[in-house]
Amino acid sequence: MIKLMADSTCDLSQEILDKYKISIAPLNIIIDGVNYRDGIDLSSDVFYKLLSESVEIPSTSMPSPEEYLKIIDKAVEEGYTEILCICMSSGTSAAYQSAVIAKDMFYERNPETPIKMHVVDSKSMSHGSGWLIMKSAELIEKGYSFKKIVAFNETYKTRVKHLLCVDDLNNLIKSGRLSNASAFIGKLLRVKPIMTMKGGKGAIVAKVRGRNRALEYYIEQYKQRVDLEVTDFIIVGYTSDIKMAQDLVEKFKAETDFQGKIYIMQMGASVGTHVGLGGLSMYFVEKRRMKDGFIQNEFAHLLEIKDEILEKLKS
Repeated sequence: MIKLMADSTCDLSQEILDKYKISIAPLNIIIDGVNYRDGIDLSSDVFYKLLSESVEIPSTSMPSPEEYLKIIDKAVEEGYTEILCICMSSGTSAAYQSAVIAKDMFYERNPETPIKMHVVDSKSMSHGSGWLIMKSAELIEKGYSFKKIVAFNETYKTRVKHLLCVDDLNNLIKSGRLSNASAFIGKLLRVKPIMTMKGGKGAIVAKVRGRNRALEYYIEQYKQRVDLEVTDFIIVGYTSDIKMAQDLVEKFKAETDFQGKIYIMQMGASVGTHVGLGGLSMYFVEKRRMKDGFIQNEFAHLLEIKDEILEKLKS
């Protein structure tokens, strides 16, 4: 039997976790001096309420190796013989390294064990790693071998396309995710930065004006990039406003012929700490690693808004 496990940044719904018996090692969230375990002591809705009231940005810390080891030991006790752990990108957290240490500790304590184990550095965040976990669960149901599921993850993990925009730039500005110039223009003109993952880290790939243009950009990117042979479901994520996610799904269904399932899931506290309020994301697999063309996007955007920038600076 194959056991799936992950850290809490995968942001999968409790329904999905229960359905596929996915075990989660929670990150720790510190808000105003109080420590919470992501998804256990703190629900997402309560977190975003606390976030809106907090003066300082909360901090996060990775699960300890012992936290992962508890899951591994329990899985073995329950009769699982193969364990696949899919972690958030090592470029954004030490959660992957913590899971690797736990795996090594298990083998040191059980040198003769027949248990097979693999830890995936997903190069992803939030529902990006969540997408890989759900796909792995589907492959298990279809009878794929552990070896083939591991190979799938290692082959496709860098092709899970992330699109993320935020309604409120404050958390990105405070956490240094935007330059001072980008922050100034964004606040001045209500520009939304759109981010993706590059080399396991977040990167801004475009800026758009307003929520409707962000939705259009998501759909444009999907049409240009999607690998329909692999993408049999899409995940749309949100932080504090589910209506944004519902609007994207409605527009997506109206403007594409995608026949698979679209899941709407909330981003948890660990990811929400950095994304902040008003975050909206979408995840699918692209045909190949495609360039995002930030320079071209930025040039076109500046041409579009140059007159308004000049007018704003004059006033």
